[in-house]
Parts: sequence; structure tokens; C-alpha cells
Amino acid sequence: MADERRVGGRVTFERGMPAFMMGIDGTWRRNCTMEDVSETGAKLTVEGSVEGLHLKEFFLLLSSTGLAYRRCELTWVNGDQIGVNFLKVGDKKKRAGRESADA
Repeated sequence: MADERRVGGRVTFERGMPAFMMGIDGTWRRNCTMEDVSETGAKLTVEGSVEGLHLKEFFLLLSSTGLAYRRCELTWVNGDQIGVNFLKVGDKKKRAGRESADA
């Protein structure tokens, strides 16, 4: 399923890697475990409910201080696990430019 669409190699963590999810606006934060990661995305197990969280775009914090992070967008949900794509700097601007060009 999601593994078949993945471009590039994946690293799977035997015990998972502790991480945090945080809303772009800083209004929410959840503990999570990164189960696997590739150059383009990751699979996370989320502690607590994801219901009501704005998951279209958020930060995945890889350190407790927030110094190592990736901007993400949700791609799939399966129970307490989610799949995310990593957004590169400028991705949102490029998309917005394409949408206005299409209009």
C-alpha cells in the first residue's frame, strides 16, 4: 500500500524513534514514534487522538528542543499510525503559483 508508492530507500527503526508533532501555528503538540523514514516521508505512530488536529501541514520535531525538524503533510491514516510526506522549502509557494496560473 503506502510502501509501494515510496520513492527511494526506507530505514525502519527496530524500536521506533521518539519524536513530536506540532501544529504550524504552535497551538497543539503530540508525542509520536517514527517507525520508518525515507528521503521523502515517514510513518508515525501517534500517542493520543489525532481527531480535531489540523494535519494538512505540521512540523515533525526530531529533538526535544525543536532544533531538528521537518515540515510535513498528512498522506494517510490507519488507526494510530499516519503517513507523512516531507515538504521542501518553497513547496507551498510553488503549489500556490500553479493554482493561480490554472485559474
